[in-house]
Amino acid sequence: MSARPRLAVLLAGLATFAAVVVPSASAHAAPKVPRTAVLDGTRLQETRLRLDRGDPQLKRTLKDLTARADNWLTQGPWTVVDKPKPAPGGDVHDYLSQAPYWWPSQSKTADNPWGCPYVQRDGQRNPEVDTGTDRQDVEKVFDSTYDLALAWYYTGRKQYAEKAATVLRTWFLAPATRMNPNLNHGQFIPCKYDGRAIGIIDFSQSYTSVLDAIAILETGAPGWSKSDRTAMRAWNTDYRDWLENSAFGGEEGAAENNHGTFYDMQLAALAYATGDEDLARRTVLGAEPKRIDPQVAADGSQPQELTRTRSWHYSTFDLVAYTRLAAIGRHVGVNLWRYTGPDGQSLAKAVDYLLPAATGATPWPHPELEFHRYAASDIVHAAADAGDRAARAAVPKLETPPGGDLWALRPAAEQLDSIAG
Repeated sequence: MSARPRLAVLLAGLATFAAVVVPSASAHAAPKVPRTAVLDGTRLQETRLRLDRGDPQLKRTLKDLTARADNWLTQGPWTVVDKPKPAPGGDVHDYLSQAPYWWPSQSKTADNPWGCPYVQRDGQRNPEVDTGTDRQDVEKVFDSTYDLALAWYYTGRKQYAEKAATVLRTWFLAPATRMNPNLNHGQFIPCKYDGRAIGIIDFSQSYTSVLDAIAILETGAPGWSKSDRTAMRAWNTDYRDWLENSAFGGEEGAAENNHGTFYDMQLAALAYATGDEDLARRTVLGAEPKRIDPQVAADGSQPQELTRTRSWHYSTFDLVAYTRLAAIGRHVGVNLWRYTGPDGQSLAKAVDYLLPAATGATPWPHPELEFHRYAASDIVHAAADAGDRAARAAVPKLETPPGGDLWALRPAAEQLDSIAG
């Protein structure tokens, strides 16, 4: 055999050997970085790679996440058209929710079926709000798609992605079951208001989780098609425009407590997710003088939230919005954690104000109908990740939230206690 044929045989043999013992590049291709609005996509990718390498602590945390995702596999999908009565105006595709802290003052009769007039009881949730409206169902849409999308990203199990896609299509996209992209009838009060600007917070609380779930699915999830992606972007653009330009949107944006903070957070996330990064950046920057300066005191307390009967809940709740807004700012070149107001106000100070109660060192010194120490856990994690040394030292002393501490897998603050409004 000549040298040339022998060389060809040798090269062919080496190629065969390499194919057997050296995995293909595609077998070890890094997961894609999702273009998430609140979550750090690069951090998600790094966490996925650590899981692929068998990180034991992350694997234990993943069990808590997949337990939540597995629970969603047998539930839903949900639709806005299922409520027993349509929203005022008669369109079953309009979202409807009822004000949580308003109660009937009269006995219900045939002539007065609602028991009107309704009166306010701050912090006391009327159980009527969980029947006959869309509030509970939409919260399941928010929570399930987030848990399912994250579980798919970390495990690759297609059933998680396919379920998330079905939930999203049913609530937002399918013509027979879709929701109209507005909140004209959020938090109505029987016999008083057909809807209120304050109802926007129904979506502000958690809709950014849906935006991140969509971004995760768009990295190649089975069951989430190009047409789904296009239709969902159109829905989000319409909703963003309603939020920015409607009278209700303007009123909620002018709120001086947690409602205003959550409005900014939701608008900034929608702007980023729909490609308007300039609007996202303006919104985050505007929160410095518009939100932090008047809402956070020099000692880090939040005076508007301390007046509530559930002052601990609302102090942590407002900081969920702030820390998520700061996370959005990271994507558009704004570091909200570095901002210091004219009296020394800052997000770090606001978190540090909560640390004695969050760690169990001292009781919370303000009114609170139902204290849950774990409500502060995520925001303390967020501050620690942002470089707050006091928060970092407090992390080992935090109370674990129900269902486990998922911060390592979804490092963005959630509202961890259940009260809403």
